[in-house]
Amino acid sequence: MPWTRIVSTIVALALALAMLIIGGWYFTLGFCVIVFLGQLEYFQLVRAKGIAPAGKTTLVLSQILLITSAVASSLTDALFPLTGALICFYLLFQPKLATIADISTSILGLFYGGYLPSYWVRLRVGFTHPVPTIDIASSNLHLMGYWPESWTHPKLFPPALTVTFLAFGCIWAADIGAYIMGKWLGKTRLSDISPKKTVEGAFFGILGSVIVAEIGAWYLEWPYWYMTGMLLGVLIGIVSLLGDLTESMMKRDAGVKDSGQLIPGHGGILDRTDSYVFTAPLVYYFVTLFLPLLQ
Repeated sequence: MPWTRIVSTIVALALALAMLIIGGWYFTLGFCVIVFLGQLEYFQLVRAKGIAPAGKTTLVLSQILLITSAVASSLTDALFPLTGALICFYLLFQPKLATIADISTSILGLFYGGYLPSYWVRLRVGFTHPVPTIDIASSNLHLMGYWPESWTHPKLFPPALTVTFLAFGCIWAADIGAYIMGKWLGKTRLSDISPKKTVEGAFFGILGSVIVAEIGAWYLEWPYWYMTGMLLGVLIGIVSLLGDLTESMMKRDAGVKDSGQLIPGHGGILDRTDSYVFTAPLVYYFVTLFLPLLQ
């Protein structure tokens, strides 16, 4: 593995962990930057097809969705269709007549690059423990930030931190498992969309996600942890893979190998975050809707 790839991996991992742990506006604003850069790459792919989306308008409205998720997460779902309508209105009054492709790629940019990532902000910043009798401080720094007073008692961390970290851990385990075991045992091509991906790699990626989820569910004392952990692990493993394939499909259609060159040895932001896009709402509703039903 090239040194540039190793160094960029270490730096990216350190920044991700810092954002994840501190949370609050530190996580939100850092995530806004990531989403902004990712959407720039997305619209670059779209324009490579000769399409003229409402890029600047979508970028601004996506940032509004993310900030709303931190301030009043319940309003984000109501705001999404309104921002979509604003994009359509903007395109209607352009000097050049907008096409169906212009409108659809703009709305997809809002959905894929703004609305879906907002669930990570809702999860890390807005999620609270479903059992109100458990009183755990969610912030002890300015700007709603948090820093653990003791690293030896993770159960005393805010639920938003532990759940988000578990979700990230499952995605990391899925990526690592698929990469290593795919290189070692992979023989059966999974899809023509991404020729390097194999069925064997996908299987071990999902297995890695399940192992991490089972450990997390047991440690966090989730109800029926053996079942809920396995279910979450399988879902994250599959959905993170679908997110990867979706981005690969867009790159293949645009005729490019990487979405960008921002991260040395890795490509662009989308190349590193595609597994997280569809996973966010899955994890959010798993812990806010499904788990409480089992209490």
